Amino acid sequence: MRKIEGMTGVIGVIIGRSYGGKSLGQGAATGSIRVQRKVPGGLKAVTQSAKGLQELFIRTEAGMEDPVAEAIVQLHTE
Repeated sequence: MRKIEGMTGVIGVIIGRSYGGKSLGQGAATGSIRVQRKVPGGLKAVTQSAKGLQELFIRTEAGMEDPVAEAIVQLHTE
């Protein structure tokens, strides 16, 4: 999450609800992040934790949703 908070255009990351026993799918390691959708003020995402899924709200600067979402995808393909 610190990597996301340090990205250009990101104001902050807010941790939401936790869903125990859930998974992002096969091959999703702990720390994997999936951006779900754009919402006013930022992005909704989920991350895989050791115990299940954790909701995230990634607060972005206006107009930076798409570049931030792409940077998150690139973060996990490296």
